[in-house]
Amino acid sequence: MITVSSKDFLQIPIEDYIISADKVAHVQLGNNAEHALLVLTKTGYSSIPVLDVKYRLQGLISTQQITDEILGLEHIEYERLPSLKVDDIMKTDLPVIHIKEKFQKGLDLLVNNPYVCVVDDERTFLGILTRRVILKQMKKYLYQTQESEV
Repeated sequence: MITVSSKDFLQIPIEDYIISADKVAHVQLGNNAEHALLVLTKTGYSSIPVLDVKYRLQGLISTQQITDEILGLEHIEYERLPSLKVDDIMKTDLPVIHIKEKFQKGLDLLVNNPYVCVVDDERTFLGILTRRVILKQMKKYLYQTQESEV
């Protein structure tokens, strides 16, 4: 059985574990769905943040959301992509985490999400916290704990 014996581990700030905003693909309010789909396809991500001109987080846009919007009754309506705005199809109800939160909060949010957006008090987008990063840190901690017990 695996146990996490130290509460200190869960209280580590997430700040050191985020992927910074300058390394995260995003689109801005006002961009069209064609641009968003291009960014999503080129990066290989299934969803990306939508930011305003001040880089505040506004929502997420996904390949599935765009595809759902252009599915017609008899064919995919690609010609609609340039006129669709990300503002109209993005998801705005999304989990976010504040930069000052602790590891445990990140862990809780990442159970049901592959990543969460990290923001400050003004909702400025600072980056993302990924499930992969959390799992790597847990693995590192568990192996160190296991070795120290031997």
